[in-house]
Amino acid sequence: MTVAISCGEPAGIGPEVAAKAWAALKGEVPLLWIGDPRHLPDGTPWQAVEGPEAAASVSSRALPVLARDFGSPATPGTANPAHAAGVIEAIEAGVALAQAGRASAICTAPIHKKALADGAGFAYPGHTEFLAALGGVDQVVMMLASSLLKVVPATIHIPLAEVPEALTAALLTDTILITHAALRRDFGIERPRIAVAGLNPHAGEGGRMGREEIEMMRPVLDALRAEGIEILGPLPADTMFHPAARARYDVAVCAYHDQALIPIKTLDFDGGVNVTLGLPFVRTSPDHGTAFDIAGQGLANPASMIAAIRMAARMADARAKA
Repeated sequence: MTVAISCGEPAGIGPEVAAKAWAALKGEVPLLWIGDPRHLPDGTPWQAVEGPEAAASVSSRALPVLARDFGSPATPGTANPAHAAGVIEAIEAGVALAQAGRASAICTAPIHKKALADGAGFAYPGHTEFLAALGGVDQVVMMLASSLLKVVPATIHIPLAEVPEALTAALLTDTILITHAALRRDFGIERPRIAVAGLNPHAGEGGRMGREEIEMMRPVLDALRAEGIEILGPLPADTMFHPAARARYDVAVCAYHDQALIPIKTLDFDGGVNVTLGLPFVRTSPDHGTAFDIAGQGLANPASMIAAIRMAARMADARAKA
């Protein structure tokens, strides 16, 4: 089964890392790149195809492309709002192929939200919310994953001062349930072990440094344990991420963004993959942005895109067997 790759922002490094990923994976995972072939790096071997069904036979010698006309070439490092509609349609096309079972998964290259808003009135905060709308689901969960660690931030892009109010019992419950279901379905882990980080230093130290762990978090975790979910916590976050601690769990659910992302980016900066849990299709993405400062210079590291494609293929295979 083919992994569809939406082109992302044409002026960023998305086309470059997609081409480099194809070169690394052409004998391993069939790919289908959706975008304007004029935006691929010069010299990229590519071949237009009608759909993902042809990708496997083409992928060994050229990057299969579901070609779109964005109207003009891209200028590396400078987003063109005129390309916004094409970028959005590439995402929609990849999702449609995945939902129809014609592609096994979608891997999305980074977008530039301002260019999409300026050029096409894109009203979503980012990729994740748009994909949730396309998938018809109300709530999804962001996971950052590598071979060394999987982390889930319960709250994401909000100021730290707003985290205690945002981290409700309902949010924590839903985050853990979605994560648990995805680990079983998409990662083939029959009995997931979930570690939950406390909000406060030392997980509140018995109430001396905060009572969220006692008054909200512990009752949530006890209720989920009663349902048969294997949970550790709330745990002090500063002792959760050394090797012996990581061996005790399959995923760490953290209270806020940096609590989750600092450890995984420290352990595996280039190999981390952004995964959206709770969608009716498999979606991964490299854990980096458009990198306008190096776009078009041949400097972009494709490691995260390669990891994202491989993870998408493995997740799709696990979901098919579930």
